[in-house]
Amino acid sequence: MTTSIPSAETLEAFRQDIDQIREETMARVGQEDAKYIRKVVRVQRLLDIGGRAVMVAGFYHWIWWLVGAFMLGIAKILDNMEIGHNAMHGQWDWMQDPALDSATYDWDNTCPGREWKHSHNYMHHTFTNVVGKDRDVGYGIMRMSEEQRWNPAYLFQPAYNWVLASLFQWGVAFHDLEVERVLKGEKSFAEYRAQRRKIMKKVRKQVGKDYLLFPLLAGPFAPWVLAGNATANLTRNLWSYLIIFCGHFTEHAEMFSEAEIENETRGQWYLRQLLGSSNLEGGPLFHIMSGNLSHQIEHHLFPDMPSNRYKQVAPKVREIAERYGLHYNSGRLSRQFGTVLKRINRLALPSRRKPKNATV
Repeated sequence: MTTSIPSAETLEAFRQDIDQIREETMARVGQEDAKYIRKVVRVQRLLDIGGRAVMVAGFYHWIWWLVGAFMLGIAKILDNMEIGHNAMHGQWDWMQDPALDSATYDWDNTCPGREWKHSHNYMHHTFTNVVGKDRDVGYGIMRMSEEQRWNPAYLFQPAYNWVLASLFQWGVAFHDLEVERVLKGEKSFAEYRAQRRKIMKKVRKQVGKDYLLFPLLAGPFAPWVLAGNATANLTRNLWSYLIIFCGHFTEHAEMFSEAEIENETRGQWYLRQLLGSSNLEGGPLFHIMSGNLSHQIEHHLFPDMPSNRYKQVAPKVREIAERYGLHYNSGRLSRQFGTVLKRINRLALPSRRKPKNATV
């Protein structure tokens, strides 16, 4: 689905309407929001500690191991999605709480917080779905746009897509190394090596914690803890992949060329965020577990707005989109993921038409 570009006057009116939503919502941010995120943090910590403790009881019956691994998996999802991702966007900086400060926050993930803030907060949110600029378009190994030049390796992407899903935290950690740019001579090996050192330092910390420290602390129960930690990480990886891909790569999520964003106005930037993002419909628990990235459109329009506010502004954004005749991409998880798989399978094959602005 390609949307016709509104006139400059229409785009300016659109910008003013979106800005008004932001100003009115941010003016109401306060203790209610602080209470919300502190409750989420408490629940996450209880699930983390409780899950690790219950997991050890798997020595007596496997069901306890399963319950413990599930609790730890939920704790890791909350840490990555609703707490870590949003804290590093600066959504909670106004609280002046050192534990939620975007400048120092780091999460339970192999990708260092500082590296992620560059690849995600800057590159992805500035150049959302711009082929050749946004590294999240395909994570360096997937063809997600007609404008990406096809090569035979993409024939296998319906299969290795699932490998990426299972190892998603590793894909996030290493995709910003831009190995292909190093091979082309566009990025120095020294820069690559410096980045890799930072990432490997975090990787050693994560691997040491989950696969050495906690298993050793469990003594004779080490195998149960080791397997439980691996299961919890797999659970977090699959869920994160599912939410992220359904927020960006549904069938009707639009992609853009670098030429299209030249001299881009604020109104045009808002339009690109709207057309390049997809929402997921569900209940309150589903939204929390997604880090409120089920409201991906609203997150892309207002990345530093407290995540619990997205459900309030979503109907207003939808109304504005409909008023201007713009597509507001929203649907149930199953339907949206079905269109993601359709896109992955379709783009594994050569395009029938020649892309206008083909890029690697």
